[in-house]
Amino acid sequence: MISSLKTARPNILVIGDLMIDHYLWGGCERISPEAPVQVVDIAKETTVLGGAGNVVNNLITLGASVSVASVIGDDAIGKELSMMLKSIGVKTEGLVTQRGRKTSKKSRIIASNQQILRYDKESKEDIETDSVNKILDAVKKDLFRYDMIILSDYGKGVLRSELTQGIIALSREAGKRVIVDPKGRDYSKYRGAHLLTPNKKEASEATGIEISDASTLKEALVWLKEHCALDRSMITLSEDGIAIFEEEVMQFPTVAKEVFDVTGAGDTVIASIAFALSASRTIDEAARFANLAAGVAVGKIGSATVTIDEIEIYESSLHQSASDAHIKTFEEIDAIVERCRSNNQRIVFTNGCFDILHVGHVKYLQKAKSFGDILIVGLNSDDSVRRLKGPSRPVNVAEDRAYILAALEAVDYVVPFSEDTPHELIKMIAPDVLVKGGDYKGKKVVGTEFSGTLKLVDFVDGKSTTKTIERIQEGSTC
Repeated sequence: MISSLKTARPNILVIGDLMIDHYLWGGCERISPEAPVQVVDIAKETTVLGGAGNVVNNLITLGASVSVASVIGDDAIGKELSMMLKSIGVKTEGLVTQRGRKTSKKSRIIASNQQILRYDKESKEDIETDSVNKILDAVKKDLFRYDMIILSDYGKGVLRSELTQGIIALSREAGKRVIVDPKGRDYSKYRGAHLLTPNKKEASEATGIEISDASTLKEALVWLKEHCALDRSMITLSEDGIAIFEEEVMQFPTVAKEVFDVTGAGDTVIASIAFALSASRTIDEAARFANLAAGVAVGKIGSATVTIDEIEIYESSLHQSASDAHIKTFEEIDAIVERCRSNNQRIVFTNGCFDILHVGHVKYLQKAKSFGDILIVGLNSDDSVRRLKGPSRPVNVAEDRAYILAALEAVDYVVPFSEDTPHELIKMIAPDVLVKGGDYKGKKVVGTEFSGTLKLVDFVDGKSTTKTIERIQEGSTC
């Protein structure tokens, strides 16, 4: 499913509270003589899109075409925010400037990777009625273009009830789905949306139901669906994944391996749900995709975005994908290797015929994987095996051998090759570790000049494809 999303280019409209997240990075070595406060020597400044802008960033990195509708002030921050959006290819025809309004900017002072202080500049009152009408006019004009509409509410006054109900009514009439990341306790302004994406705490506050077990979870989901007139209801459950109710409760467990920072994880979830649904995926597939995306995001520091490639690699590392998703061509593995290196992952390579898979193969591959993070296995083609082993081999065709290998937990990717040796494949991959059998001790190993380290792994005594074939021919099972 993940690979097929690489070519998806849904057109998604994001409406909500846009802001700039501003960071001042530095170090602290002294206390001010003027007051008992730290003095931070600023080394660098960075700015990123925040609020609904983080949803926009996530959609862009997933590959969507994105438009925004919101309100900014007639100030320098508003101009800066508009330029930031345009610089990443976002369409801003629905961006309305309101005189006297302060564009949201949150500034954080970070000393030695610890936040010391945050100060905000913003307006939080509801936007003017004239601004509501301008946004509605802009949305109505281009609504036919959009595959999905996201309402990202950060409680800064853009998504007042008149606007949200107007957007939902227009979208319903046009057959477009609206999904909402809600804010506050009163969800009546989202009535009629396709679905909402509150977390457990937010859902408990909005429904008045303390979610503590499967029964209260279902009660809250049913309440949301009925009281908000949703097509389906959804609650994100942090480490417990995502729960969705349509006719019955479906729960999709989380797949996060390591959690470094949950900042912006909700933005990643709603962006990935919208992306997958816009690409004609089912809600089940969208939920699983969102869980994978969130698993990548929480493994990063700060408000993180994720790419389809990162999600595919992450899914592969969990071995939750089908075996054929792990079988790659030269071109595909070249791109994967580049991404792995950018993530500082240690790449291990080995190769072989792997004709009749046996315990010796499995233990060998498990040992090979222990030398790094990603194990790539080069697999001899059928013609190559015949040239090496004789006309009666292989017993199993390359397609079958590759599929079985790819199903092993230790193996991340399988790459078939047609030459007698994997010289060109090793040259392209340039693995950190090259692994061969112990019988290569004292012999020249192909590809060592392109590899970081050579590791020799002893085979399990008495376990080989040849011996297995001999036992079969003898009718022995011992």
